[in-house]
Amino acid sequence: MKILVVEDEKTIAEPLLAGLEREGFEVEWASTGEQALSAAEPDVVLLDLRLPDIDGYTVCRSLRERSQVPIIIVSSRGEEVDRVIGLELGADDYVVKPFGLRELVARIRAVSRRALPQPPADGRLLVGDLLVDTRARRVLLDKRELKLTAKEFDLLAALAAEPGAAVTRRALFENVWESHWFGSTKTIDVHVASLRRKLGDPGWIETVRGVGFRLRVPE
Repeated sequence: MKILVVEDEKTIAEPLLAGLEREGFEVEWASTGEQALSAAEPDVVLLDLRLPDIDGYTVCRSLRERSQVPIIIVSSRGEEVDRVIGLELGADDYVVKPFGLRELVARIRAVSRRALPQPPADGRLLVGDLLVDTRARRVLLDKRELKLTAKEFDLLAALAAEPGAAVTRRALFENVWESHWFGSTKTIDVHVASLRRKLGDPGWIETVRGVGFRLRVPE
């Protein structure tokens, strides 16, 4: 997961960057609002409000107008009005300095999960003859139930939430394994291979080279 840290104070930014990298995140630092707005889109933005060139609220509004990237405001401004303004401008969360790294990491993971496509209210995802019932945790293919492991089910559900769209390895890893897996990300390939066998046609799950995978009805 790539985090963009927007913070003008080097004494705050450096230990924060180091801490996030120790947690396994890929981190980019922007010390001004202009740098933040010109940076490649990350998976999450940590945004300070007091920047030397552009007000942090303006940066937040500009980011939200062009993207749905999760934004966490990290600021020493702790008044209720500051929180309300930030959230109304499109921030997903608001953390007041000083803060603990473990709490911040938990909030990063929480907003990342909320950013992923969610199943409909009844929990039923239908892709051709494939039915993924997220509430009952059952998968039916042409009315025949498939026996999947818990991780296989979660992986298939993540792909079925947005059929036809390429889902990145990073998003799958964060959604399915979250912070509880410390092995190789190649585990995704192992589970995809198993799913393809159980679905009976490898065409159900297409590899998108350099990106991840997409779920589609085989031709």
